[in-house]
Amino acid sequence: MGSPGGGDLLRARLCSERMAAADLDPARALADLRALRELTEDDRGAQRVAWTDTWAQARAWLRERLAELPLDVDQDEAGNLWAVLRGARAETVVLGSHVDSVPDGGWLDGALGVLAGLEVVRAIAAGGEPPVTVALVDWADEEGARFGRSLLGSGLATGLAEPHGVAGASDRDGTRLADALAAHGVDLDAAPRARARLDRAVAYLELHIEQGPVLEREGFAVGVVTGTAGVERHVVRIRGQAVQGGGFPMDARRDALVAAARLVLAVREAAHDERSRATVGTIAVRPAIPTAVPGECELVIDQRNPDARALAAMLSEVHDAAAAIAVQEDVEIDFERIWAIAPVTFDAAFVDLADEAAREVTGASARLFSGALHDAAAVASAGVPAAMLFVQSTGGISHAREEDTAPEHLEAAIRTLARLTDRVIERSTPRG
Repeated sequence: MGSPGGGDLLRARLCSERMAAADLDPARALADLRALRELTEDDRGAQRVAWTDTWAQARAWLRERLAELPLDVDQDEAGNLWAVLRGARAETVVLGSHVDSVPDGGWLDGALGVLAGLEVVRAIAAGGEPPVTVALVDWADEEGARFGRSLLGSGLATGLAEPHGVAGASDRDGTRLADALAAHGVDLDAAPRARARLDRAVAYLELHIEQGPVLEREGFAVGVVTGTAGVERHVVRIRGQAVQGGGFPMDARRDALVAAARLVLAVREAAHDERSRATVGTIAVRPAIPTAVPGECELVIDQRNPDARALAAMLSEVHDAAAAIAVQEDVEIDFERIWAIAPVTFDAAFVDLADEAAREVTGASARLFSGALHDAAAVASAGVPAAMLFVQSTGGISHAREEDTAPEHLEAAIRTLARLTDRVIERSTPRG
């Protein structure tokens, strides 16, 4: 008679064989993606912004898909949607991503990872009880589009974010983040209790579009992510003096917008190397009328680099430039950090497994770091071994209606995720 551990390992291999044999259907996942697109997209793009009615509609649609399977489905204290396939053991392999989008966003960003994960879970469920528990999670508000706090749901569930650190956020209309969450059944103060969901997690796997041109340029359908860049995000407030534009001499003006324009260029110049990223994606001026010199300006600076020291140097350079601009333009400039995360390196063993899976499915693989943020970074920062797969993005375009990936590449990526999940389940199953 074999040992219990040996039986678990045999069960893992049988589960893998059953899933690979008949039940995985990448075309079904693509049909799900197209159905979600039809439901939540308008002529400008996807409108699944977190904590809105359209996002809630997408969540309700996802729950309908999940209800077709033998899963325990519920929302945790941070607003993340979980679907759990109970296995022979409590150790849990988690697959996930997010269905929320930016305004006027693309049809694949985030949604691909959730619906590819759903297809993998479908296939595993069709094979009977897995040797370990398998969970699918739709993280809430990965984008941070409405309140400026990225990775909100995964951050609250991993300790990367704390309620007191985000409670003061509000959207453009003045709605408080805590009130928006409450409207969707989330008590912000109770959100850290969601951390218990990861207590038995032994792995986290995520598939995402690349959102860049590297894989397409190099001719790879699928790539393996080695880690994510660190991020420094700051609100910068500039105060000059609003005056009548027609009556005030040019050399006497304290123009907040001119100072902001110079600062935007300094942000770009501080991104020296090919791994640096720097963006000013929002800017507002007051009084914002054609005949007045702007007296106030507010902008958000987002800087990224996979090297912590390089990121710190980028931020320091921008601070130095701001100090010089403040003197030269006779304005006041203040920085407020609103979000940050250190660079994250994914689990080396899982990265190797992901690379093997990509090569087996597509015949080739590339390793690359991610400048974009992903929930996998929050999960990995909490100590859960994590791996990510990228699939090629057409033209590198994302966060836009034009976002796309060739169907054959999407199907290959879903098969790679399934192969990786097989390997991770087998690895996570105790041996005799």
